[in-house]
Amino acid sequence: MYKVAALQIHSLPKETEKNTEQAVKMTRQAAEKGADLIVLPELWSSGYYLSFEEFKDLGETIEGKIVTTFQKLARELKTVLIVPFPEKEGNHLYISSAIIEKTGELIGTFRKSFLWGREQEIFTPGDRVYNVFDTSLGKIGVLICYDIEFPEPSRLLALQGAELIIVPSVWSIPAETRWDIQLPARALDNTVYVLGVNTVGEGSCGKTKLAAPDGKILCEAPRDEQFILLHDIDPEVLSEVRSAIPYLSEYDKVLWPGGNQ
Repeated sequence: MYKVAALQIHSLPKETEKNTEQAVKMTRQAAEKGADLIVLPELWSSGYYLSFEEFKDLGETIEGKIVTTFQKLARELKTVLIVPFPEKEGNHLYISSAIIEKTGELIGTFRKSFLWGREQEIFTPGDRVYNVFDTSLGKIGVLICYDIEFPEPSRLLALQGAELIIVPSVWSIPAETRWDIQLPARALDNTVYVLGVNTVGEGSCGKTKLAAPDGKILCEAPRDEQFILLHDIDPEVLSEVRSAIPYLSEYDKVLWPGGNQ
């Protein structure tokens, strides 16, 4: 069992330095409360409603200041960190997330694969390859915002053994109903924990939440304020739920009618 913290942040557009100061402060507070895994929301460092040129100015490589700052912080606090950032590679921009071990080691990155609306004019989609990250806390999958609205990515992560799927997001107020539906639906579909980490301000609906493997909402942040959401993750619950709700084993029977040999 381990404790996860989701940081619901109000990002100031283009104020990367101030946003980083706030994120570091909240990360430290979460660690003081006993968090073993700390997750930041999508594009927290830059804000969301920016132009291509503005994102290009604020974008960083994987060796840039944002990732290296949080690598040092992970090592200091001995926590696993999930840190989204606007990634710049050549002439391409990606909405990315770094997965950082408690040793400070960068164990992988994930690039958002489904781009919503105006994002398609600014960013390049990541390859639609969904890999589970083996962390010291267990097997973790990462999707970003719109990725969670498609059933297949979550299912691919679950079939690879993901125990927790993390969804950093900038989810809008007009789409709030879908936020309330998609997160518990993906958790129940795949009998995994799903943690949606949203921003507030700039028209976001907040409500960062953790869904249990049976689809129940275990905890939820307010709609309109910065918040540190904390809850325990118990991987042993997965086997209990999967015994009662055998979706994954039934899925195997569909794929392999004679049994999965």
